[in-house]
Amino acid sequence: MITLSHRAAQQVRTMQSEAAAGAKCLRLLVDQGGCSGQQYGMSFDEPKTGDHEMESEGVRLLVDAASLALLDGVSIDFDDGLHGKGFEIKNPNAKSTCGCGKSFN
Repeated sequence: MITLSHRAAQQVRTMQSEAAAGAKCLRLLVDQGGCSGQQYGMSFDEPKTGDHEMESEGVRLLVDAASLALLDGVSIDFDDGLHGKGFEIKNPNAKSTCGCGKSFN
């Protein structure tokens, strides 16, 4: 299960509207790269064969099978405060994360 905070869901809906991607889902994925070995990715996309579909805070999410094993249990928040970092991902499966929070091991 992947959960979005209320603030993260609001930001996703804003971004969907700005990108004219209203009917598309938020795809969460893990790619090789980043300073800790694996990095998070997000995009708006249509469902593909083998995707796991879920919903959090009214936002439809897509995750491929390989990424799901690394993202199960993730919670995503959005920080737009004074030091606004953007999306913050808390991953209970990560052994370590880099300082920027965009990659993990």
